[in-house]
Amino acid sequence: MTHTGAIFWFTGLSGSGKTTLATAIANLLQAQNYKVYLLDGDVLRTGLCSDLQFSDDDRTENIRRAGEVAKLFMKEGYLVLCTFISPFISDRDIIRANCPLDKFHEIYVSTPIEECERRDPKGLYAKARQGIIPNFTGIDSPYESAVKPDFEIDTTRLSIDEASLKFINHFELIIADRDSHNLRKDYV
Repeated sequence: MTHTGAIFWFTGLSGSGKTTLATAIANLLQAQNYKVYLLDGDVLRTGLCSDLQFSDDDRTENIRRAGEVAKLFMKEGYLVLCTFISPFISDRDIIRANCPLDKFHEIYVSTPIEECERRDPKGLYAKARQGIIPNFTGIDSPYESAVKPDFEIDTTRLSIDEASLKFINHFELIIADRDSHNLRKDYV
């Protein structure tokens, strides 16, 4: 059986704009009646992954679980927009390898750390710099930038609306494949 869904994996530092961008894209797609599911890292950590901390092993397990959940929705024909820091290239590569060919698309939100710290919407960078939050990605825990992402965007160069349209235009063939694969349906 051919599955018509796809996974769009947004990776980048905290505060880079992953969730904001993915939410805007999801809203645009949902307005056109696409089956879309937004899978957010913060939300997943409060439920399915609440037993995990922020060690390298726990980060890897968090991303493994997220990848498995994303695949379930993808197999049901959803366009799954996943927003996870997912700091390790190897973890992102494993998810790609476990997906059907051309169903996983890595989106690198390459906003510089200086801008992420300036934004600091949750005050996390300030706490990490003070030593209150240990193992914070980009400060005292590594972030491995995407080497060959399927799409890269720096949210300091475009507005969210402009970035959303650029994303949709870039993936137009995948998204618009609805006529032959029936991707346009009700959404959650």
